[in-house]
Amino acid sequence: MLLEKLFGLGAAYAEGAAATGTDAAAQAEQAEMMNPTGTLISYGVMIVLMIVVFYFMLIRPQRKKDKQVKAMLDALKPGDRITTIGGIYGTIKNIKDDTITLYVGSDRMEMVVARWAIRGTEEVSVENDGEDLA
Repeated sequence: MLLEKLFGLGAAYAEGAAATGTDAAAQAEQAEMMNPTGTLISYGVMIVLMIVVFYFMLIRPQRKKDKQVKAMLDALKPGDRITTIGGIYGTIKNIKDDTITLYVGSDRMEMVVARWAIRGTEEVSVENDGEDLA
């Protein structure tokens, strides 16, 4: 019924039935189609429904992910193994405001990165060639 209203199919059907003069229900439907208040209400309901769908499909999951990332960045401490957004693995040496000093590679070279550039923390070390993993 809603699709018929949107595409005017119901109005075309009602006009054809009214021309024959036999279908009173079709004439009532045509009168309903002429009511602009009902049409506006149906459009308003559709817009509200679209906003609700966008909220639950896009906005809410993104906020949840942002909260998890913020919690992970706040929980960083020296000694944690991390991965940067550039794909660099390192161990945190020092944290100072919005910069983090990392040990990188087997030579333990120091590197300074921004806190926002941390993608995640790692549980198992990448440099474990000689270590036994339990």
